[in-house]
Order: sequence, then structure tokens, then C-alpha cells
Amino acid sequence: MSDAHRVAVLVRHGVMPMELGLAHQLFGRARSADGTPLYEVLTCALAPGEVRTDADFAIHVPHGPEALAGAGTVLIPATHEPDETETEGTLGAPLAAALARLRPGTRIASICTGAFLLAAAGLLDGRRATTHWMSADRFRTLFPLVELDPDVLYVDEGEVLTSAGEASGIDLCLHLIRRDHGAAVANEVARATVVPPHRDGGQAQFVHRPVPEPRISSTGAARAWALEQLHRPLSLRELAARESMSTRTFTRRFREEVGMSPGRWLTLRRIERARHLLERTDLPVDRIAADAGFGTAASLRQHLQAALGVSPSGYRATFRGAPTRTA
Repeated sequence: MSDAHRVAVLVRHGVMPMELGLAHQLFGRARSADGTPLYEVLTCALAPGEVRTDADFAIHVPHGPEALAGAGTVLIPATHEPDETETEGTLGAPLAAALARLRPGTRIASICTGAFLLAAAGLLDGRRATTHWMSADRFRTLFPLVELDPDVLYVDEGEVLTSAGEASGIDLCLHLIRRDHGAAVANEVARATVVPPHRDGGQAQFVHRPVPEPRISSTGAARAWALEQLHRPLSLRELAARESMSTRTFTRRFREEVGMSPGRWLTLRRIERARHLLERTDLPVDRIAADAGFGTAASLRQHLQAALGVSPSGYRATFRGAPTRTA
């Protein structure tokens, strides 16, 4: 696995087992087309040995901070035993020494209140970041130089990424896999793990009615139908009619359940469809644009550039290894 990208998960006493486990599960399932593992995932601590979790058991951590030196990505889960990063907004000597081992350019990401550690290290100053919404006020008090957005699932600032509560760590890990190896690999990981393949990072951390109340209609049927109709224009009126709602009621209910507007959701699903086709087929770009519902290659190019900063041909060359084509 010498060619695999190393992900080092730095745990502290009070670590949440779910956050540690999801990193190993998701990165560990990512495979190339020939089945080769794409990541090597290591768990490390400030000292190897027993580390308490926030559950009724401890874990044995085989690696110390030396594992950080060879990592391409470092992931910081939360802890339920707050240390100086959460109580004082400072980085103690052991943590500072551990982070000093990172190579220049190492990508570092946090889950939940792991963002306090990144902020205490000065890695978030002047950047956008997020953390669990329940910790937002304390975070703002300790780190006024950080542009905190507690209403999103994760924030990607290039080499530094932050995510919200525990489950958003899944979204963050899938986003990193998608960024490294494309949508098709990330979708396979999501399917094997039985989780949604993509939730936009800007989606709300929580919605007012995540589960429809008894006898109140959901928008789920309309969403499922829309996914089968992405190749053609879809109007808000059509979507609302699938649920026998007015457009106003449908829009309000959709936002409550999904955390974004129907139009935004449709655009993201069309982009996801286009990415899949660019990675997995030899279809010309104009055909992909039509199949994804963008109509023309120019429209697809505009949306992909806005979302990912790359042209369709550039995306295909990066994640498929195909010759660059005019797009």
C-alpha cells in the first residue's frame, strides 16, 4: 500500500467511536478500478496505548504522533473530554509538538468540535469554518478571527476542512474521496456503506421537520421521480403536482425536509449525473449535457466551472485518464 494516500486519524481521550469508525470505514472502502486500496488509514494519539472513548470502553491506539509525519491527510475527530483547545482556545505543548510533525501541504480536516483544535493552532484564522451548531457561541468567543458558519454540513477551504456534528463527518469523508478520485469512486463507497452518496456542504445542519409528521405529506416521492427525469426540463409546478401540493406549499416543505430549494437540489443532482457520465463513459460532452438535463455543452461547462472550477474535458481527464477533448 506504499502508493496509497495515508490518512492519519488523531484521537484524544473522549473520542467518539462513530467518528473514528466512519473514517476507517469510508476511506478503507475506496478502491481503484482494479481493486487496489486508495487510502491507508492509521489511528494515532499523542502517545500509543489505551485511549478512552465517550462510550463504556477504551481502544488501543498502535501509533503515536510520528504517524502524522507521513500523512497526506490528517483527520481530527471530536472529544467529549474537553481539553485546552475547547476550554481556553489554546494549543498545549503535546498537541503543538504533534502538529509540528506535519509536512508542508498536508491536508487537515476536523469533525464536529475537532474544529477547536484547528482553530487553536491558528489554521482557521481568516477562513470560513464550521462546527457543531451547539458549540457555535463558545467557538466564536474563543476564536473571533474565524468566519464561523454553523448552518452548513462542512466547509472546504482547500488544505483545511471542517465539518459539523458526527454524521456530517460522513459527508466530509465522501467529499474528500470525491475530490481525490471522482464521483464514481465516492458513490461506490457510499453504496457499499449504505449512506447517501452526496449531501451538499452548504446544506443546513438540521431541518425543522427531518421526519414528516403523521398525516403530513413528504416530498420524497417527487424527489425520487425527479431523479428518473433529469434528462428533461422539470418545473416546480410538475414537482408539486407529484405530491398534490401547491407550488408554495411544496417549496416550503422541500426546504424543511432537504435544507435547500428545489432548484438548487435539481442543479446539484444534474451535476452529479454529469460527473458520473464523464468518469464512466466515452459519451461526447454534448450528449452528457443532454442526459444530465443541462441541454447544451455550453450550459454544462458553465455549471461545472461554477461548481468545481473545471471544464468537462478537464474533469474527464483528471478522473478518468482519458485524452482531453474540446468542451
